Amino acid sequence: MTTALTIVSLLPELLGTNGDAANARVLAQRSRWAGIDAHVVDVRTVDDLPERADAVVIGSGSDSDLVTARDILATMTGHLRTWTTEGVPVLAVGTGWELLSWGIELADGSVIEGLGIVAGRAVPLAARATDDVIVATKHGRLVGFENHARGYVGAEASPLGRVESGTGNGGGLEGLVMGNLVGTHLHGPVLARNPGLADHLLRSALVRLGRAYTPGAHTVAVDEIARAARNPIAVRLGLTAE
Repeated sequence: MTTALTIVSLLPELLGTNGDAANARVLAQRSRWAGIDAHVVDVRTVDDLPERADAVVIGSGSDSDLVTARDILATMTGHLRTWTTEGVPVLAVGTGWELLSWGIELADGSVIEGLGIVAGRAVPLAARATDDVIVATKHGRLVGFENHARGYVGAEASPLGRVESGTGNGGGLEGLVMGNLVGTHLHGPVLARNPGLADHLLRSALVRLGRAYTPGAHTVAVDEIARAARNPIAVRLGLTAE
């Protein structure tokens, strides 16, 4: 394959809190380490959208920017629906995920309408979740930190995993998986801390192009660093190290 992977980062400044926009760079770099060229396209308006997307990253932002972000993303709804229907891997973190839902219920009782791309809605938690979170998934243990005032209900999709420590969606589950779309509350950025999930997304992207994905040799050292960052958190929270 001579064409580079195109990794779209939507609203990287507006939805880049907690380093979430850097997930796009993680995907691009791991792709390059595997011998497959990749580049990140920062999209701030619908006019910035590339002709093709091989993976999409949507980060999290502040509540004060929810309506602004929603209104910009609304101009891209058709592209987002097409990408998700076609199986393009999409990673949506925090409010980026919430904005793809039916809507966001705020603590004052008002509701911000979402794009309706994924089922379910964000609802207020009894108390804000601000701590490390550990989730058991088929991609291995995921470790990140959460900082959100809302849980998630009504998802007609599989959860990303089961919460071993922390809050997640509430009710013992975390995240959402709909086809190749993954929604999560994990910050970090999540793909830097959890390369197993990054490799899953890259593998999904390359399968669509008829290619296999084999992590490059350079990832061995990087993945060990990520493991070393996750293990102290797990031990502190009463879990075993990997």
